[in-house]
Amino acid sequence: MNKSPSTLLCRIAVDPSICHGRPCIRRHRIWVSLILDLLADGNSVEEVLAEYPQLAADDVRACLAYGAEMSRA
Repeated sequence: MNKSPSTLLCRIAVDPSICHGRPCIRRHRIWVSLILDLLADGNSVEEVLAEYPQLAADDVRACLAYGAEMSRA
């Protein structure tokens, strides 16, 4: 079942006291930009999850949704 972008965005946190306010995956200190860079470099979702096994596929999709949302600004 696909999740809506608004549901996925709840998985992203921006907190000035964590990673200098950079957008991160909630409950992790993994930057959204890092995941987007990995995907842009040609890594598959499966490869990203193998590199960061603490993440779920929805976390990666949340990074994509966040990037899409920020491009609308």
